[in-house]
Amino acid sequence: MKKNFPFFLVKNSPWPIIMSFNLMNLLISIILWIYLKNIFLFMFMIINIIMIKSLWFRDIIRESTFQGNHTYYIKLMLKFSMIMFIISELFFFISFFWTFFHSSISPSIEINMMWPPKMIKIFNYTEIPLLNTFTLITSGFFITLSHLYFLNNNLSKSIKMLLFTILMGLYFSMIQMIEYKNSYFCINDSIYGSIFFLSTSFHGIHVMIGTFMLMISYIRMYNKHFSLIHHINFELSIWYWHFVDVIWLFLYLFYYTLI
Repeated sequence: MKKNFPFFLVKNSPWPIIMSFNLMNLLISIILWIYLKNIFLFMFMIINIIMIKSLWFRDIIRESTFQGNHTYYIKLMLKFSMIMFIISELFFFISFFWTFFHSSISPSIEINMMWPPKMIKIFNYTEIPLLNTFTLITSGFFITLSHLYFLNNNLSKSIKMLLFTILMGLYFSMIQMIEYKNSYFCINDSIYGSIFFLSTSFHGIHVMIGTFMLMISYIRMYNKHFSLIHHINFELSIWYWHFVDVIWLFLYLFYYTLI
């Protein structure tokens, strides 16, 4: 009876535990890089993690597309896992917002009870930040169109809209880099510089991760791995991209316009 239970169609994978140990080693390598100026271990762990992720994705694609092991129950488990992951990421950014409001509503004496602190020249919210906001909102529109076209069996337009979304993500990352290069303050300029660069840079990392997820979906869609009833990789990538969009709207509102 247990053999016919749908959960057992997917075999146990060794990659999660291997990835966990490698992520722990990655953190250790970052500390060694900072204090001992030894970047070799850090680069080795990055290459290791990329290889593990590639093999892990290969197994998932093989068992879902070619072996047909992703049943309805497996898809529900994957969606639930993605929801829990997004919630954990949400609370990660809530901690940054909490720090920002704690420091801005009641500035400490160390920064002369001023917010932003003295000598900090903030960004004009009508320039690069507004462009970034428009870019991400537009990308969210394109990815929604891509999904709509896919559900209506228009594969060519769906691929085009997905490609536009990927280009928007890359463009956002490029503009963010330009903004950092033209900044009048840095990460160690009081609590304002620390929380600003931590929040926006971690969001930038999430944009790059989301762009990579969409690239994987693009390749798989181009190779016709998806069907109208089974394209969960594409769906979860869209969820993550909309999460990135919403977080940026809060960052733009709090960090650029309300200070």
